[in-house]
Amino acid sequence: MSGLVTINNLTKVYEKKKVALEHLNLEIPRGRIIGLLGPNGSGKTTLIKLMNGLLVPTEGEIRINGCLPGVETKSIVSYLPERTYFQNSMQVKELIDYFVDFYADFRPERARQMLANLGISENAYLRTLSKGTKEKVQLIMVMSRDAQLYILDEPIAGVDPAARDYILRTIITNYNENATVIISTHLISDIEKVLDEVIFIRDGRLILHETVEDIRQVKGKSVDSYFREVFAC
Repeated sequence: MSGLVTINNLTKVYEKKKVALEHLNLEIPRGRIIGLLGPNGSGKTTLIKLMNGLLVPTEGEIRINGCLPGVETKSIVSYLPERTYFQNSMQVKELIDYFVDFYADFRPERARQMLANLGISENAYLRTLSKGTKEKVQLIMVMSRDAQLYILDEPIAGVDPAARDYILRTIITNYNENATVIISTHLISDIEKVLDEVIFIRDGRLILHETVEDIRQVKGKSVDSYFREVFAC
């Protein structure tokens, strides 16, 4: 499998010389579900924003499918931010229309089926929905695209445990085998069953990039327990 995302010498320094990422080198393959893991302040959010073109590197570069983050990559990257950004005055069906207009790869029939599975009405206004339900709607919109790269920032943090399995099934059944899903989360034990690989970062540096199978077979540990060992938490 050829690399979908290539990161070379990536460094991001904020004002007051705060180093968020430092000389990060990484290649992310196609067709994998990957956990982006690290403690608070490790640089995960900065990396996600750089991949989405929301920040500019101080040094180095990211290439997605051979292109720098920008107009070309936005058409193949489906991004779920940590916070809901939809306007409360909108109806769910208006969101569907918005995504149809904005993304050529959006599949409205897929979105409607997932909404129906969760009992969410297309006529509902977002202001009437709970925080967790809004987050489910946002995830449905993101996963209803036929993207090449899905970047999900804390996709299950705001939902009840009963809905997490459904959301994880939604993630693994709604992307094609040549696409990659990157999931950033603190709920490692909840998601490790769907992961193919994990990336550990700390203080803006790559600590580990391994397959889940190697961690289990070679280290003899679950991803969650190995994470706790590496980061001593």
